[in-house]
Amino acid sequence: MKVIKTINKFSSVRNSLINQKIGFIPTMGALHLGHLSLIRKSINDSHITVVSIFLNPTQFDNKNDLNNYPNSLNQDLKKLKTSGVDIVLLPNFSDIFPDDYNFQIHENNLSKKYCGSLRNGHFNGVLTIVMKLFNIVQPNIAYFGMKDFQQLTLIKKMIHAFFIPIEIVACETIREKDGLAMSSRNLNLTANERKLAPLLYKTINSTLSLSEMKRKLINFGFKLDYLEIHGKQLLVTAYLGKVRLIDNVQLKKLDHAA
Repeated sequence: MKVIKTINKFSSVRNSLINQKIGFIPTMGALHLGHLSLIRKSINDSHITVVSIFLNPTQFDNKNDLNNYPNSLNQDLKKLKTSGVDIVLLPNFSDIFPDDYNFQIHENNLSKKYCGSLRNGHFNGVLTIVMKLFNIVQPNIAYFGMKDFQQLTLIKKMIHAFFIPIEIVACETIREKDGLAMSSRNLNLTANERKLAPLLYKTINSTLSLSEMKRKLINFGFKLDYLEIHGKQLLVTAYLGKVRLIDNVQLKKLDHAA
């Protein structure tokens, strides 16, 4: 497994991979089984699998959230090597943002809703870093989990809008045995919060009305940011203590009452 820390070095290696099918998984580290499932998919589909680890500060509207994001680089690299990853890209901020983030990708519709309405500039940061990484890695296929459904949808729309020749593969959300969607932020849950957290998925995966779901979640101790329908998906974001949990499910029926 090659670990590459500069874009120039990566570009040199990438130029040598002629006629190789490149699969790519961008991450912010603190890898879990959800990430590893994307990696397995890439290894099965591609000749070369590239994983990036870059904790992107431009997508955090809350400095505490950024500061509290789990850091487990040594463990991450061991997991990636064991999984059979070919190349790991570990760039620093100045390498990724030589312009100091003066140039950004903006989307003016979906990015303003749901998470975007509550996290100023979040999706500007997400789309900008993904575009940069796509330009650097030049993959044939990129893999994203469906847990962050709004992010996945925006990335697909960006690819279409800018005529970028990359196939986006959406992979099912990987869950713990109790139903909690795997997330790096789950590490920050207290023991009691971890026991309560699976009730988020259990509730939105029921056939209750939206108002009944909201009432139950609030009674359980969740602080709801939103619980809304987008197309055929039911999207939710809620705080449990200081940890922000995101999930979504396909609607079991389309007549949920507000």
